[in-house]
Amino acid sequence: MNTTTSNALTQIDTDSSSDLQQARPSRRSFLVSTATSAVSASALSLGFHIPSFAKEGSPAGAAVEVNAWVVIHPDDRCVIRIARAEMGQGSSTGLAQLVAEELECDWNKVSLEFITPGQNLARSRVWKNMSTGGSRGIRESQEYVRQAGAAARMMLTQAAATQWGVAVTELRVKDGVIHHDASRRQLHYGQVSAQAALLSPPDVKSISLKNPKDWTIAGKPAKRLDTAHKVDGSLKYAIDHRAKDMLYAAVKASPVFEGKLKTFDASAILKKRGIKGVVKLDDNALAVVADSWWRAKTALEEMPITWDEVQNGQVSSQSIAEHLKEGLTSDKNVFADTQVGQFDEAFASSVKKLEAVYSTPFVTHACMEPMNCTVLYTSEKAEAWVPSQNAEAALAALADGSGHPIEKCEAYNQTLGGGFGRRGGPQDYVRFAALVAKQYPGRPVKVLWSREEDMTHDYYRPIGQCLLRAGLDDQGNLKALHVRVSGQSINAYLAPHNIVGGKDRRQLQGYWPEPGDAQLGYTVPHLKIEYAMRNTHVPVGAWRGVNTNQNAIYLESFMEEVAHASGKDSLAFRQALLKDHPQHLRVLNAVADKAGWGKTLPAGVTQGIAQFMGYGSYTAAVAEVSVKDGKVKVHRLVLATNSGHVVNTNQVAAQVEGSVAYAFDSLQAESSVLNGRIVETNFDKYKITRMVQLPKIETVLAPTLNFWGGVGEPTICVVAPAVINAIFRATGQPVRALPLKNSGLELV
Repeated sequence: MNTTTSNALTQIDTDSSSDLQQARPSRRSFLVSTATSAVSASALSLGFHIPSFAKEGSPAGAAVEVNAWVVIHPDDRCVIRIARAEMGQGSSTGLAQLVAEELECDWNKVSLEFITPGQNLARSRVWKNMSTGGSRGIRESQEYVRQAGAAARMMLTQAAATQWGVAVTELRVKDGVIHHDASRRQLHYGQVSAQAALLSPPDVKSISLKNPKDWTIAGKPAKRLDTAHKVDGSLKYAIDHRAKDMLYAAVKASPVFEGKLKTFDASAILKKRGIKGVVKLDDNALAVVADSWWRAKTALEEMPITWDEVQNGQVSSQSIAEHLKEGLTSDKNVFADTQVGQFDEAFASSVKKLEAVYSTPFVTHACMEPMNCTVLYTSEKAEAWVPSQNAEAALAALADGSGHPIEKCEAYNQTLGGGFGRRGGPQDYVRFAALVAKQYPGRPVKVLWSREEDMTHDYYRPIGQCLLRAGLDDQGNLKALHVRVSGQSINAYLAPHNIVGGKDRRQLQGYWPEPGDAQLGYTVPHLKIEYAMRNTHVPVGAWRGVNTNQNAIYLESFMEEVAHASGKDSLAFRQALLKDHPQHLRVLNAVADKAGWGKTLPAGVTQGIAQFMGYGSYTAAVAEVSVKDGKVKVHRLVLATNSGHVVNTNQVAAQVEGSVAYAFDSLQAESSVLNGRIVETNFDKYKITRMVQLPKIETVLAPTLNFWGGVGEPTICVVAPAVINAIFRATGQPVRALPLKNSGLELV
């Protein structure tokens, strides 16, 4: 993979191919209360004083906690504590770089330590939010983690100044060594850390952070701190967790969503070797417990079970599609989020009119590591070893399932084998594990979902349809645009309190008029954007690039049709509409320049272009594609992103490359519904991206160093429309219904 870093379009090539409920709180009440405390507890935001850790009387040679984020060993090894989840995106390394930058320690001596939600709770959430999602892991916490590093440095240098009897202003630090140039003396961090830990922390207002232009550790292509552990196999995921006397459980929930458990007969399987018992989970699932997971799984498959499918057993993808189609023209349960000018009148008077309906299906997360959790329950405590994007939510789910108060629970978050949003909100796998383990006190129980259970009981990317209409004037200019999304609401399923007056703006991410997180970049004189909420019985949730990836497909693919109808070049058509939004225009121009837009291509190869904004970052893509006999080959993808700041150029480039693989899934995969059930139960039916399908990927990083945007999710949204637009230019036929097979196409 070739990566280009661009600042002000100067390109440099780099090598890279609270008041919490104390008894049985619900997950929601816990998260709401902790979020409130995070906002109000500004005095504790840096956590310089940690009363639960002894500052005096520590054994000689022991590591010393300078503040909540920094622990120094006598030999100058520096442990940086991380509160966010690591699921392959590299946030832990990026966060450590930010702390180390202000701490000015020796980067070669840095290691990581992941804190637990129980520790965070017991210490008034000193590490603040532990959730990792919405591409917020770094951008949301960057300021206070940098302040923590700077505060530790100030305390360490003050300790040295006191020992020497000099002014702290006479000192400088480099690689964890404090220098007093006037006397040619020096002290290592490990020599003064114990004294520093006894000092009062500096006032937050007195801390001046470095200008990112002066960074020496952050902003650089540092190697990830977890790579070696992955290579040598020492890195353990939750699925790898083992303990003495461990039991294993397999689960099965109603195959029809919202169905109920009717009857089951465990008499035969309880006679099988190694089977310990059967546990009923709520009223819609069962778990079989055994001395090995395979025995539990096979016994569960053999056990007679009947389900009450209630009213959902006849639902299909076709009936859901009709439900959504109704929302495209109905005036019920519809709200207009944006209205500029008079669309109806402008459209009616347009010289040329276009109308199209685009659709995207349910898709699953397909995490390589299936949902799992190990819980040890006793009458005094409940502990969980879990892969969660939100460790605090996992802790709340553990408390809810075990019946213990929060302060008697602890969750040890492990490295995740994929998350993509599935492990962020719903912590159903944690609660299930707690319910099972409660029946076997004193013995750890690992609850592991089969691949089939994982793929058929997901919280899927919402299904949707989108009606788009455009009107052109006699010069081929776009003067009227109407966008109506009809589809399922994530908030309606998981967070109904976020729906105000029946309006859910979340499903229109990327179409918002206000700047900041997901702004629409196009300026259209007459514009109307609407959302028709049409929910189904299928559970939905966050899926990498939440909502922006579908919304970009709808809009950017249609804009290509409009550009074609206008007779104008695809790039020039967009440039004219983006003139009032220079940041959108900047990345569009950057990707066009890098890709050589409009250049002569090999016979049969065409280019497609797209731009969009999401998660605080601006993105654009150019795809080079050939189509022959329905076979689609993507030869090259160039992607540009402006996330404002870049903490680690290698990580950003890797996230961009990874987004291509996930976006390709959305081009060819679907979770379809028949008889109320998900049809695609495993990878033999659900098409995920293969290595051979990936093209040459080139990234253009164009940071403007004046804001903090996300990285993990933004670029995924422009990949699919860029490919779709190249297909349209190659075949003359727009691709309006995904997956590609619906248009007789196949990605190869």
